[in-house]
Amino acid sequence: MTNIKNFIFDIGGVLLEYRWADMLMDHGLSRENAIAIGNTMFNDPLWSGMDLAAAGEEQSIIEAYRKKYPAYGDTIAWFINHCEYMHVPRKDVWERVHTLKELGYPLYLLSNYPETMFHKHTDDAPFRQDMSGGVISYEIKKLKPYPEIYQHLLQKYNLIPEQCLFFDDRAENTEGARKQGIHAITVTSRQFLIEELDKIIAATK
Repeated sequence: MTNIKNFIFDIGGVLLEYRWADMLMDHGLSRENAIAIGNTMFNDPLWSGMDLAAAGEEQSIIEAYRKKYPAYGDTIAWFINHCEYMHVPRKDVWERVHTLKELGYPLYLLSNYPETMFHKHTDDAPFRQDMSGGVISYEIKKLKPYPEIYQHLLQKYNLIPEQCLFFDDRAENTEGARKQGIHAITVTSRQFLIEELDKIIAATK
C-alpha cells in the first residue's frame, strides 16, 4: 500500500471508545440489566435510524423505542438524551493521527452518527482540527456499508479510491469500502490500531 495518500477514519471504536454499559450502570442499573437493555437498543433497526437523524429528529426514534419496549422506554430515552456521558477519548490514537497530519497526509472522517451525538462526542476533540473533511451519515441520510456513502466521500473530495486507506471497527464496513476500491483495515482493538499507525508513521519518516 505504498501508494496511499489519504487516510479515512471511522469514529466509534477507532477514534473514540464507548462506555455504554458503565453509563447505564451509573444511571442505577445492574450490569446484567445494563447489558440487556443496551443490546436490545443497539441491535434494533431503530438504532440504525438514529444514525440518520438530524438534530431534533432523535425524539421520534425515542418515542418508537418507548412504544416497542415500554419497560425500557424511560431508560433508553435517558441514554439517548445524555449521550455525552458515553464516549471515552483515545488520546494516544489522536496523537498518531496528528502526526499523520504533520507528515502531510489529508485525513477524513467517515462515520455513522446522528447529528446531536456527533457534536457532543467530537466538537471538543482535537482530532477534528486535523481533518481535511469528512462525511457523516446524518448529513446525507446514507449509512455504511452501503456504496453511496463511500462514493459521496470520494466524489466530494476528488479522492482516488486506490490511494485511500480506511480504518473501521466493523468488518462489514471495511468490506464495503473494499468493494469501492478503497484499502481498508478492520480495527480489532485500540492497541492494534496504535500498532498499525506506528508502522505507517515509521515507514513514512
